[in-house]
Amino acid sequence: MSSKTAYTDLFVSRYQPLEKGKRWAWVLIRTVLVVGFCFIILFPLFQRLSIAFRSKADIYDPTVLWIPRNFTLDNLRIAIETTNYFEALSNTALISASTTLIQLVSCALAAYAFARLQFRGSGLLFGLVIFTIIVPPQTIMIPLYLTYRYFDLFGLVGLFTGKDSLNLIDTFWPFILSSSTAMGLKNGLYIYIFRQFFRGIPKEIGEAALVDGAGVFRTFMRIVVPNAVPAIVTVLLFSFVWQWNDSYYVSLFLKQVKVLSTSLMDMGMGLREPDPVYTSMLLNTGVLLAIAPLILMYLFVQRYFVESVERTGIVG
Repeated sequence: MSSKTAYTDLFVSRYQPLEKGKRWAWVLIRTVLVVGFCFIILFPLFQRLSIAFRSKADIYDPTVLWIPRNFTLDNLRIAIETTNYFEALSNTALISASTTLIQLVSCALAAYAFARLQFRGSGLLFGLVIFTIIVPPQTIMIPLYLTYRYFDLFGLVGLFTGKDSLNLIDTFWPFILSSSTAMGLKNGLYIYIFRQFFRGIPKEIGEAALVDGAGVFRTFMRIVVPNAVPAIVTVLLFSFVWQWNDSYYVSLFLKQVKVLSTSLMDMGMGLREPDPVYTSMLLNTGVLLAIAPLILMYLFVQRYFVESVERTGIVG
């Protein structure tokens, strides 16, 4: 055996344990990070699950950490009755589903115009769309409320009804109108997501459709939309979850109609419980009931959501 071969074998024999050690060190670090992040994310959920089934006697029992000693469903019953849960759940689901579908259509059309149609001032308008993402909604709270409290579209309401204006507060119309004009909750972000995805679709496909006689709208429906499934799923889930958890706009537009977020805000005042610790436990149970439908939905759609986010490039 030559001296060169012997040196190579000696180098490989020393190099392999070093590489194996680096690989196992990286596996250990990655495992610790994943477990740590999962603990931070899931700890509040597990804590609420544990609290929801505890009796009042378990609150001050230092031996009760996770598993209740006296299992009870009274917390769930009180939270359901206090929040009028099923009515609030139906209103929340109706608002979230309707606004999600409307926003999906309006934001996709607006984004397609920004991505494929060239017109004067498109860059400025898209800059204003991005500006709506960073503007706090509290800055337009008063004019937004007055718009729907005294709603009159170019004087047409007075022309056809004889009234000065329409009061749309305490109805679903503010959510429908704002969503249909792509000015609803987080619509600037949805337009941005769609626009970036549409720009990634080759222009040659649309040009070929135009040569074959397809118009702009037909090209959008037949060519662009079938290829935009990842962006559609991403926007669909973002829109539904954010509208479900929204408490700002629903408290601004809805006074008598109750949804889950506003019902939770009113729950503390509706409880006739002198013990503040037990009141806090009931509020935690109410929060668990509010997010339970989202958790169930996530169990079924999480794979499609992760794939869609990766393909739209949000994490890149």
